[in-house]
Amino acid sequence: MANNTAPGQTFAYTLRDSRYLNITNRCTLRCAFCPKFNDEWTVREYALRLVREPALEEIVAAAGDPKDYREIVFCGLGEPTLRLYTLLETATRLRPHTQRIRLNTDGLANQVYGRDVTPDMEGLIDALSVSLNAQDAETYNLHCRPKRPGAYEAMLDFVKRAREFVPEITLTAIDGLPGVDIPACEKIADRLGVGFRRRVLGVVG
Repeated sequence: MANNTAPGQTFAYTLRDSRYLNITNRCTLRCAFCPKFNDEWTVREYALRLVREPALEEIVAAAGDPKDYREIVFCGLGEPTLRLYTLLETATRLRPHTQRIRLNTDGLANQVYGRDVTPDMEGLIDALSVSLNAQDAETYNLHCRPKRPGAYEAMLDFVKRAREFVPEITLTAIDGLPGVDIPACEKIADRLGVGFRRRVLGVVG
């Protein structure tokens, strides 16, 4: 079930038993493997290209009844933390009504805001899924094409800091990207004391 609060706008969508909130198409990365860079804005049957970003009240309304879902997930075809304060306020509104709130992120929010934002997530975000995507900065830069220098190191630092405030953290990497060493990525997660999930190239959602 999608929830379009404006014509042609999908602000939320459902996959399996999770409710996903699509709050921005903007991103801090320009990943070569991202569907939108191939003019493909659809995840499963949901068209996620936004004509405009939804306001706070629209996001909360699009979430529906959180009790109907296993979790609420901030994830669309963009980086949710580019709307950090709207994200946190949405999580504050939904927190009393859901057991689990997850954020899918590239882990670059500290770099964007020039401060450690991970304490802001305490008590609001239950789980982080962070796009590691590569075992080293060179491979990461090749595939993710960050807009700011030092992005790979900033992402790893974000994960280290977030461990204190977010109960569950999982790093992800995509199997099938040239030069990406999945076992090496898993070792990075082990070293950081967080989880790891292998994704498959071309499988979105």
